[in-house]
Amino acid sequence: MPEPTRAPSDIVDIATAADNFKTLVSAVQAAGLVDVLKGEGPFTVFAPTDEAFAKLPADTLADLLKPENKDKLTAILTYHVVPGKVMAADVVKLTSAKTVEGSEVKITVDGSTVKVDDATVVQTDIEASNGVIHVIDSVILPPSLRESSKPGNIVEVAAAAGSFQTLAAALEAAGLVDVLKGEGPFTVFAPTDEAFAKLPADTLADLLKPENKDKLTAILTYHVVPGKVMAADVVKLTSAKTVEGSEVKITVDGSTVKVDDATVVQTDIEASNGVIHVIDSVILPPKLR
Repeated sequence: MPEPTRAPSDIVDIATAADNFKTLVSAVQAAGLVDVLKGEGPFTVFAPTDEAFAKLPADTLADLLKPENKDKLTAILTYHVVPGKVMAADVVKLTSAKTVEGSEVKITVDGSTVKVDDATVVQTDIEASNGVIHVIDSVILPPSLRESSKPGNIVEVAAAAGSFQTLAAALEAAGLVDVLKGEGPFTVFAPTDEAFAKLPADTLADLLKPENKDKLTAILTYHVVPGKVMAADVVKLTSAKTVEGSEVKITVDGSTVKVDDATVVQTDIEASNGVIHVIDSVILPPKLR
């Protein structure tokens, strides 16, 4: 006698049983949405994986899980849920879908690639007793939270970091603040305060004098490459043309990446108009060496 087919579990049970939704389940619990997503529904959930949550800026997730941010967390999670059971074959016919949060997600189809806002759908049609799960590779944010979640421009991000006070003063003295607040995008190899402290005594003080503005500008723009070049692309290069005009040399030795003689100590600090990679020394254009 054949075994009776078991009804699928509900959305929460399926996510809990899977290995790659631990963060999502924790967030659903923190937001008090477990009973909702165990309810009759049906619901369509665009479920971000643990790797998707790991893409969020440091501390963002920890902040969202705090009780005082429950409303914000609830808004984000319910923005991933669409009322009704919408299978993949129907999702691809849509250009948008109204979420439980109230806003609409944008749906775009390009060949076999389906995107929900900026997230790519990586698995579809995981059926549950009260709906269906489609897996996505990024956390998506409702419009009301997008502006507040965007990083500042390069100058603002550097100022907020606290370790680039000398660089900020130098940009101010060179009159480059507005340039690096501009549209860009730019890739900045940013020397820390400790990097500037390695310069010979009085060198920095001299550079900050009005009469040496051209020299200071040349040095600073030698740390800037046009375009947004993330670390994964930097390591494929042997050189890069700077805004100053000369090329910096890029060398990769195992996990060590050097820009001229400076070592890259932190990568991919994203800004609204580019990206910052942190270096441990100030580098000089060829004409000033």
